[in-house]
Amino acid sequence: MREIVLDTETTGFDAEGADRIVEIGALELMNHLPTGRTFHVYINPERSMPKEAFDVHGLGDDFLRDKPLFAEVAAGFIDFIGSDAKLVIHNASFDMKFLNAELRRAGYPTLPASRALDTLMLAREKFPGSPATLDALCRRYGVDNSGRELHGALLDSELLAEVYLELIGGRQPDLVLDGAPAGGDEVRAAGGTVRPRSPRARPLPPRLTETELEAHTAFVATLGDDALWTRYG
Repeated sequence: MREIVLDTETTGFDAEGADRIVEIGALELMNHLPTGRTFHVYINPERSMPKEAFDVHGLGDDFLRDKPLFAEVAAGFIDFIGSDAKLVIHNASFDMKFLNAELRRAGYPTLPASRALDTLMLAREKFPGSPATLDALCRRYGVDNSGRELHGALLDSELLAEVYLELIGGRQPDLVLDGAPAGGDEVRAAGGTVRPRSPRARPLPPRLTETELEAHTAFVATLGDDALWTRYG
């Protein structure tokens, strides 16, 4: 199963107005594990960077002036995320709104909301009433976010990938440790499927010594004829 953990940084909050994306960071998960493939790009927003946005992201006009426009990176971005991979995003409605506004302006099809998996909603369902910011979740799960002095799309995606794996049950979310059912002749495998228990090709050797067996026999003899060991062998 392929998933893309994704984050964007923007000039503000008005996706349909004057604000634009200035950075996209994404990484690939395969069966919930990072593959090492990433997508990261800075984007010229074609407008000045507001002071409040600069304070959060540290991206100024001089830095962004020579960066590509969104239309120039859109094809590479679409190729990276593919056509059906789930997009794992914290506060997905915000990023999806900006991505779709930029895709529309560049003449590309928009992304359906069904492709997004919102880790903010996932965290709120799992920990109702508790803080659910990325920083708060990093603290909860012991994820090192000490390098997050400023918001950066790729760093935030890397942190979110670790948090996401914890939210869904750790590094092996599909592993089910249920043990064998009561009958003892079946075992439950990962994912809940049941298969017959295979008999041992060779029985295990006894672990009791002769001395221990003799001591046990002598002890049982003191219990009388009604002892369970006597009645059932």
